[in-house]
Amino acid sequence: MTDRYLSVDQVAEVLGTTTRFPRRLIAERRITFVKVGRHVRIPESALAGYIEARTVQPLRPRRSRYRKAA
Repeated sequence: MTDRYLSVDQVAEVLGTTTRFPRRLIAERRITFVKVGRHVRIPESALAGYIEARTVQPLRPRRSRYRKAA
């Protein structure tokens, strides 16, 4: 087992959100988590998978509104 388990506070810090957001993900079962007694931990791999699945790639490069001078 080489996967690190992160607390809700650590996940919130990685995502740049408050602790309420990871707690909501857990409550809605939208992210994998492990209960250790009364503590909830999220594997780093689950967090990476969550971020990867929700990363939006651009459709195409933006074109400049201005044409190059001839």
